[in-house]
Amino acid sequence: MPRYVPSMRTAKWLVALLIALALGACASNPGPPKTVRQALYGLGERAADATLAAPVWQVPDGDRVLLLAPPEIDATLAVEPDQFGETLTRALLAVDSGPQVLDWTPDGTTREAPDNQWLLESRLVAEGPPLTLSDRRLLPYRLELALRRPGNPAPRWQQTLTGALDASAL
Repeated sequence: MPRYVPSMRTAKWLVALLIALALGACASNPGPPKTVRQALYGLGERAADATLAAPVWQVPDGDRVLLLAPPEIDATLAVEPDQFGETLTRALLAVDSGPQVLDWTPDGTTREAPDNQWLLESRLVAEGPPLTLSDRRLLPYRLELALRRPGNPAPRWQQTLTGALDASAL
């Protein structure tokens, strides 16, 4: 039985197809993370939605700049501040016509900032003891969000989100 040997033209076409598929995979939306951060993904989306719906914005959606303060996380929740910060950043950046997001906090000497810059502060607190179910443990939380202008200690907007994280997914 004769063996099939692809022609040079077919081989070039196959290589081009493989390269196009690889580049398409690199350029596609990575989707929600499938790692330990999965439990935080929904919380990050809720926080991003609430923040972007705040009535304080005075500039068009695409001109907003959010400066992210390091999140404060209750140690009993077993969530690393960097994990939550990354999840919140991803959720904010995933919004169409969303804000620019900078992982930078102005120092105490900053007095004025452009009208489009806002500081987002977040605090994740345990809201009671863990709830034990037959197949998992849930950690009740309270997420406090605040938007303020750099150089001004008083928040212009605050929101509290509550829920429970699945401890097995953390």
